[in-house]
Amino acid sequence: MLYRKNKIALVDCNSFYVSCERLFNPSIIKKPVVVLSSNDGCVISRSTEAKILDIKMGEPYFKVEKIIKKNNVKVFSSNYSLYGDISRRIMKTLKQFSPQIEIYSIDEAFLNLSSIKDEDLFEHGNKIRRTVLKWTGIPTSIGIGTTKTLSKAANHIAKKEKSGIFDLINSEQIDKFLAEIKINDVWGVGRQLTKFYIKNGINTAYQLKNMNNGWIKKNTNVFGSRTAMELKGVSCISLEPYQEKRKNCCVSRSFGKKVTTLEELKESITSHCLNAAEKIRIDNQTAKKVTVFIRTSPFQKDKNYYANTKDIDLPIRTNDSIELVKQSLNALKSIYKKEYRYQKAGIILSGLKDVNIYRKNLFSKINSEEKRTRLMKAIDHTNIKYGRHALSIAQAGLKKKLNIKKQHSSKIDTACFDFLPNVKTA
Repeated sequence: MLYRKNKIALVDCNSFYVSCERLFNPSIIKKPVVVLSSNDGCVISRSTEAKILDIKMGEPYFKVEKIIKKNNVKVFSSNYSLYGDISRRIMKTLKQFSPQIEIYSIDEAFLNLSSIKDEDLFEHGNKIRRTVLKWTGIPTSIGIGTTKTLSKAANHIAKKEKSGIFDLINSEQIDKFLAEIKINDVWGVGRQLTKFYIKNGINTAYQLKNMNNGWIKKNTNVFGSRTAMELKGVSCISLEPYQEKRKNCCVSRSFGKKVTTLEELKESITSHCLNAAEKIRIDNQTAKKVTVFIRTSPFQKDKNYYANTKDIDLPIRTNDSIELVKQSLNALKSIYKKEYRYQKAGIILSGLKDVNIYRKNLFSKINSEEKRTRLMKAIDHTNIKYGRHALSIAQAGLKKKLNIKKQHSSKIDTACFDFLPNVKTA
């Protein structure tokens, strides 16, 4: 029996957050740029020029501030609404090239290219890169291999190639290239496993590929064994074009400045709850349990550390923002304590199930569920059309960004009319 060889491409956006900022600010192209995490905490995206300056990923901003100022590095606060919108456009574009696509992260996707002839893979990869750049403005790198792990390895090499593409399927020197990939850069090999492998003389992807699989399985786990087998060209991790719906939905954020009052915490929890409820409605899900949590900073020396969580089991499944906010605020009141300076608050909706699984009960008419469902749809439709928070509820407050530190915000939002650029005519 003949088996068709797998051909999997990993498309990865280059310095994705930086590339999104450059879309609307051409003056920073070819200049060192970094994007910071929530509340301007750490570096989470770097341009190639910033990497050359030895600014490391995940480095706290205050540690690299001198390098940034000395080299006139452009700094931007994270803008996830923008990045999410651009990501959706990219994934929609990639679906033109393969019916089977696995969206792996906000800036990565696996494509099944098994229908493409071996000799056409490189040109097909070129076509993908050109189209994504033309339609979205985002540069990409593409790695092609017979397994997902090999396509990841090929993508690692592609980032250093001028063409931005690397094809391991048609390469006669696979082992040579795998020998150049350090063990910590192999997909599926985490920090602890890296230490273990190095301790046992395994320093590269090539050395891991050639290790006895029995030894790997005995000393690591089934996932370690899968990684090694995939490097050998044996497919152990299948493409997952159909993503499972989430089982939990968590929305949380650290405050830009410490919060002390119950009123401020209420606004934060309400805002998080509205976002979470909107997300599960988009997935046509309902929640059975609400969890609210708050905590102070574990590093503050002047006050004792305090953290608490409250679970509320809902009597009836729902995705109604008003009901979820009501239950969340009740939970918050029961765990709030005065005289503490809170650093973080969040909410988790759990026990998520499809709306279709839910069956109406005796209280459906009493609770006016059909009217509430229509109300939620109207709110979601308005917010999609005019921007998030166009319609909200009073408990969320009017100052949505009161405790969010964004000193370097580009103030670009492709889903909000308020941020559309003004064109002046002569």
